[in-house]
Amino acid sequence: MTSLVTSSLPDLQMSEVRGRVAPTGRVAILVSRYHERITSQLLRGAQECCEEAGIPDSQRDVYWVAGAWELGVVAEALARNGGHACIVALGAVIRGETPHFDFVARGATHALAEVARCHRVPVGFGLLTTDTLAQAADRAGGAAGNKGREATEAALSTAHLLQMVDANRAPS
Repeated sequence: MTSLVTSSLPDLQMSEVRGRVAPTGRVAILVSRYHERITSQLLRGAQECCEEAGIPDSQRDVYWVAGAWELGVVAEALARNGGHACIVALGAVIRGETPHFDFVARGATHALAEVARCHRVPVGFGLLTTDTLAQAADRAGGAAGNKGREATEAALSTAHLLQMVDANRAPS
């Protein structure tokens, strides 16, 4: 295991920079209609996060897509068109008796990661991949919190951090 001994580097100036959950521009929220009972609760968490961050309704765009598979293509179109500081993708893929779960979960995850990487737009990953409907409900405002809120917090703080990096300055 390698460790860095900073005392041997007296001239090293380090700073720590963290993004804040703050207004950074328009926010696109993509929501899967499949398992809408779950995804509408994820959307509620995302909206609450935006409201608490001071992002007005007029700066939030909600796009309902057919299912988790379609999140990637819509995120790609939004990122290509610009106009959003970040994108939040909300959905639920619940394991069934066939390998369909694996294909949808893997494909949607890969597509969303590629959008973020290729377009340099933060994509909040609020895609639940669970074994049961009860597990999904727990993660959509139940015992495990609201992953829609968490995905939105991650997207907003990453958008803020990217703005600081682009401006080449430390946070105020």
